[in-house]
Amino acid sequence: MINFNVPPFTGKEIDYVRQAVENQKICGDGPYTKMCSEWIEQKTGTAKCLLTTSCTHATELAALLADIHEGDEVIMPSYTFVSTADAFVLRGAKAVFVDIRPDTMNIDEKLIEAAVTPRTKAIVPMHYAGVACEMDEIMRIAKAHSLMVIEDAAQCIMASYKGKALGTIGDFGCYSFHETKNLSMGEGGAILIKDGKYIEDAEIIREKGTNRSQYYRGQVDKYRWLNYGSSYLPSDMNAAYLWAQLELANEITDARLERWEQYNEQLQPLKERGLLELPHIPEGCVHNGHMYYAKAKDIEERTRLLDFLKENGIWSVFHYIPLHSSPAGIRFGEFRGEDRYTTADSERLFRLPMFYSLKESEVDYITGKVKEFYKV
Repeated sequence: MINFNVPPFTGKEIDYVRQAVENQKICGDGPYTKMCSEWIEQKTGTAKCLLTTSCTHATELAALLADIHEGDEVIMPSYTFVSTADAFVLRGAKAVFVDIRPDTMNIDEKLIEAAVTPRTKAIVPMHYAGVACEMDEIMRIAKAHSLMVIEDAAQCIMASYKGKALGTIGDFGCYSFHETKNLSMGEGGAILIKDGKYIEDAEIIREKGTNRSQYYRGQVDKYRWLNYGSSYLPSDMNAAYLWAQLELANEITDARLERWEQYNEQLQPLKERGLLELPHIPEGCVHNGHMYYAKAKDIEERTRLLDFLKENGIWSVFHYIPLHSSPAGIRFGEFRGEDRYTTADSERLFRLPMFYSLKESEVDYITGKVKEFYKV
């Protein structure tokens, strides 16, 4: 069986985790946590990076920093993971869903402004598959209406838009280092902060509402409870695992891009015959090979294809069920405008295996079976 995902592993993770244990500093903000945060800051140019226990918690932290309150509205795509909405719903806000672009599966920037009301507080673009949303237009809208922008960049480490790292364009960006992501710490994430004025508040909220970070830097003689907060710090053992992959981030990204290009080249005949739709990378977007997806004719054809691939030892899957059609989406959100593509395209999209250790021969086999299904 060719698995859909295999967590990345470079070989140094165990040594670094052992060293973290031997340092006798395995809680949050240990040496490896600091090394990882500094690496991301240098790589992306963000003012501050704080590792978190998950991208979900990074997004919750962003919602707190953005001062989201009950009655606010937050605009986002419906075609995304539940955490994109959860962070704001937890604050009492309404998730306002707008349609996606069928070429990238990202939020349609041309539909955002029509969804803005006096209650709108923020826009949350989710960069699907590590391919950027049209951020110039989104930032224009945000500026025109005095809105915050929180990038759901869960899939985006090492990806960029017009030379800017994804996650650094809006006010806040949120990364995921879940085991399904290009770089992993098992469970984990990071918040990227663009404006330095939010750094102190972010540190306080992340440290249970205390100024403990300042205490450890010697800036105060004791730490106190200053504000609401929670425990968003990952263990330094998790950060040690991530450090082994940050050291090889370019190599891991290049390997994934090679397999992505191989998929794309070998499936072109199916695209040319109108049998499949393949991914589109807009000009100015540099993606990271996070996933390779395609779209079948309809949900029935997709189901038959996934069954066929499974019968042939290939674990291929579909992706999100649109949030607005789920019980919580109906309760906590509202789809504004016409659902032309979100539901229809979500029912056609399927994802092929993609991971760091995926072999060239395995992609040959997978694409061969897809062609066999379509009799090409």
